[in-house]
Amino acid sequence: MTLFATLNGSGLFARALRGSAFTGGAYAITQVMRLASNLVLTRLLYPEAFGVMALVSVVLVGLALFSDVGIGPAISQSARGDDRDFLNTAWTINVVRGIILWLLAIVLAWPAGHFYDVPELMWYLPAAGLTLLISGFNPTRIDTANRHLLLGRVTALDLLSQIIGIVVMVLLSWALHSVWGLILGSIVGALAKLGLMMAFLPGEANRFRWEPAAGRQLIHFGKWILLSTTCTFVMSQGDKAILGAYLSLEELGIYNIGFFLASFPILLGGAVTGRIMIPLYRDRHPAASVENARALRQLRFGLTGGLLVLLGIMAFVGVPLVHLLYDDRYAGADPVLVAVACVQMLMVLSLTYDHAALAAGSARTYFFVLAARAAAHTIAFIVGVQAAGVAGALLGQAAAIIVTYPLVILLARRYRVWDGLHDAIFGTVVAALILVVVEWNQASLATLWP
Repeated sequence: MTLFATLNGSGLFARALRGSAFTGGAYAITQVMRLASNLVLTRLLYPEAFGVMALVSVVLVGLALFSDVGIGPAISQSARGDDRDFLNTAWTINVVRGIILWLLAIVLAWPAGHFYDVPELMWYLPAAGLTLLISGFNPTRIDTANRHLLLGRVTALDLLSQIIGIVVMVLLSWALHSVWGLILGSIVGALAKLGLMMAFLPGEANRFRWEPAAGRQLIHFGKWILLSTTCTFVMSQGDKAILGAYLSLEELGIYNIGFFLASFPILLGGAVTGRIMIPLYRDRHPAASVENARALRQLRFGLTGGLLVLLGIMAFVGVPLVHLLYDDRYAGADPVLVAVACVQMLMVLSLTYDHAALAAGSARTYFFVLAARAAAHTIAFIVGVQAAGVAGALLGQAAAIIVTYPLVILLARRYRVWDGLHDAIFGTVVAALILVVVEWNQASLATLWP
């Protein structure tokens, strides 16, 4: 069957491919918008502002992940994922969680400001924390659409809300020349998403409801997701949390610019796999038939290959790109971009395996693998930054990915989703690509060393 015929089909793989295309396209548009706004904002604001926002992001993302009970994965995985009482119970949990998170943002504002020696966090965090409160009211119709891989409208509405938030952020930053423009813009974006999803997604509105059986099921599944997302925070935000104690606000802001530019491909991959892999593993497991295995291999090869192409482009053009787009205040971002792109090439290999455990309902196994990886990442990052600054930290992160790769393979083999041919081919490609990139960017990368 041709790719065109598959894309126009009504089966699960057809919906997965269309969902991947929708998600990828919308994500690309959003990133272009974010890049354009970033270029404008770097001329309206000072580098320290991006350092402050990096710290705000660390605290808010930490709160969100430390309290994530996996409502979305639970709805995708559960046999009751379309049951009204189950969905309303899940929504009630999310609303209560959002309220608690906002209150915690208020409580943590002073300690965070004192720890990082940024008193302004006392005001920024409670305001930015409103985004967590607002997001708690997002309808479960979003998760229902993800469960059935009906992603077109969800993706379009999400894209529109992000565009609204970005435009407002730029306009307010131009008017205020302050971090408040970034914070107020993010609040408007959260409100836009809530309003658009409630108004334009089909389905019944959520109501407050507590069904004990649904609550027990969600909590049982969610306790391991809660622990797992704590590990996710360590792996996704730990670098900024740790570097915040070693770098000045200006240096952290410059690091954040380089990280932002390099992280587009891996975040795109995470957005796609997070939406499509659980339904695929649940209903079209590769071990069930040769056709399933072949289709999943094609999807996996296309995703990995595409992400590596994007990361390779970012690594090769990173130095001239930073100098073209940003003024001299942000010149130090180019070696960060190149180094982070190389590290993330290693992450791409195992991107499609983790969700197999969640699809099988084994959030516990998912947690243990993530916990081991998070511990290795944290230890390696801290040892690296103490030994050789940012360069040592990123080398430590790369070493942790390599050392913990066998754990991911054990998980993939346990749930019969491992593709040895995929890993052998693309592992070789990644190794060769990193060697060429390092040789190409020797002079720039040397500036990362103390």
